[in-house]
Amino acid sequence: MNVTTPTQDAVLRIGEVAGVDGRKVYVLVDKNKNLSDMFFDGDILRNISVNSYVEIRKGFLSLIGRVEGEKIEDDYSRTGAENFEAVNTNKRILTVALAGYIDERGKFTGGTKELPLIGNEAYIVTRDKIRLVHNLTKEADSPSVTIASIEGHDFDIEFPVDGLFNSHIAIFGNTGSGKSNTLAYLYQEFVGTLSKRNPAAFETKIKLLLFDFNGEYTSAHCITENKVVYRLSTREANADKLPMAEGALLDIEVLSILSDATDKTQKPFLSRAIRFYKKVHDADDGDPEAYLKNIIRNRVRDVLQMSDKIRAFLLLDYLREILPPAEDENGDPLDLAGDLAWHNTVSEFRIKPDGPFLAQRPEKILETRLYNHVANFKLGDSLLSRLIVFLYLHLIFDVLANRAQNEHVAPVINRLKAKKADIDRVFDLGSDLPFWQKNFVVVGLADLNLEMKKTLPLLLAKKLYAEHKTEGPDKSLSILIDEAHNILSTASFRETESWKDYRLETFEEIIKEGRKFGVFVTISSQRPNDISPTITSQAHNYFIHRLLNERDLATISSAVSYIDRVTEESIPTLPTGTCIFSGIASQMPLKINVKPLPDLGKPQSDTRKFSALVPKQQGA
Repeated sequence: MNVTTPTQDAVLRIGEVAGVDGRKVYVLVDKNKNLSDMFFDGDILRNISVNSYVEIRKGFLSLIGRVEGEKIEDDYSRTGAENFEAVNTNKRILTVALAGYIDERGKFTGGTKELPLIGNEAYIVTRDKIRLVHNLTKEADSPSVTIASIEGHDFDIEFPVDGLFNSHIAIFGNTGSGKSNTLAYLYQEFVGTLSKRNPAAFETKIKLLLFDFNGEYTSAHCITENKVVYRLSTREANADKLPMAEGALLDIEVLSILSDATDKTQKPFLSRAIRFYKKVHDADDGDPEAYLKNIIRNRVRDVLQMSDKIRAFLLLDYLREILPPAEDENGDPLDLAGDLAWHNTVSEFRIKPDGPFLAQRPEKILETRLYNHVANFKLGDSLLSRLIVFLYLHLIFDVLANRAQNEHVAPVINRLKAKKADIDRVFDLGSDLPFWQKNFVVVGLADLNLEMKKTLPLLLAKKLYAEHKTEGPDKSLSILIDEAHNILSTASFRETESWKDYRLETFEEIIKEGRKFGVFVTISSQRPNDISPTITSQAHNYFIHRLLNERDLATISSAVSYIDRVTEESIPTLPTGTCIFSGIASQMPLKINVKPLPDLGKPQSDTRKFSALVPKQQGA
């Protein structure tokens, strides 16, 4: 049936503007338009209610607003000098917040251009105009992804690739609210759309790195099958390892991160030790082990001629760390300084029991057990073992020369030694394999200890960000951080304040400056309040699932200032899979239902059911 324009307007009209107060508009609803649904032209239309859209016509403009509230007011008529009688008890008034307008060319624009006048007619927004309002893809040939439908309507919404993925994205929601599904579906469609558009360009110009703290995205089919997954572990020796060239560990930034080095004292010490390492290994004779033996012998001479007992015994301990353990002819442990004694009166070492004083007779040092044991020194096979030797040697030199205080520098070596086993299990140093074997890399962190969970993402993000900045303007790097509160939290009591500040400043720099270099960050978290406010506020697009905590809601309210009151108040009651989308990709907040992924591609984040763990017995 063809419906004429006057008939359509008569059916769709709901009332007229009765008041204007800034962006708040009050619409008086006609008495015969109070039903919940209407049947029109073969279609069922939902009548105006809170959170639905209304069209207010002013000349050639159609002002689009969202209903934020409604109330009923009674009309009264004077029946006497002091008596009033209710005449109309169904005077329904809607409170409408303007969201944008449709111009004479049929284009929707968010924001307020004009305000309506008293008496302007208000209409139900038709399905075509609803689609127009929710059309986020502005250019016909621009790629887009479809992951959700508009809540309350039966049509899908297309998100533009440009405007969404070339921005920083934040996905927030309590556990079980559907945020993992949103992250996986979002990037599954992104990878699928661009790889179909131009496979070669996608492989060479787009890189994606996903930090997976809980092992949810490591399955073969999650997001994409064309990816590399590193399942790292600090417990299992045969787990996956990250390929890293040996030279990368000699980078001062990488080494500082691994050893939690402080900027003012420990980092300069590491720089000097790295230069020492490179000088020895770049020597013309090509025999660093023989070169080091001579250096160690010289240090032994220096130590055994010292007059400061405390420092001398301290440096003896460091020499024990460098040299292999000594054994007697029966294989029992032998103290390297067992043939030495300290004479407190003259403050010198001497050979037991009544041998010469070594500071007075330095040639006798060659007869000591410690000096002769230097011949058994061997450089370790791993780079980290060799580097620790150089750190100890340089510390001995600095203490002898009064260039460093032991208590300020020694902790950085101890931390590196404590992490040696973890580093050897996580990194494949000296590997010829590239890190980017494919352009999508998932780093599984579920089986790492807490310290490496904080250290590794920082190291990788900083290293890859620095490398990407040198690659030119035609490439992009997307860093995805699931459970982002693990590394972006401002409340951490397991690390020093200076180290926490360094960690946060690193990611804050990436999210503040990365866009101009083509580096985009997506964070997903169930505790937005724990994340640095700088990072939260720098996101351009937000997917906000159900949140219940008052502090989390306050964080969203301050970071996402363009969410209206009704939308914000609905966040604690959002069902699983439904979220609020707001950001630069949309001209106004949208409530969307994200489609569930098929079982094969789902993240491994489902809640375990006791009925499945304990199935019912047959016949029970």
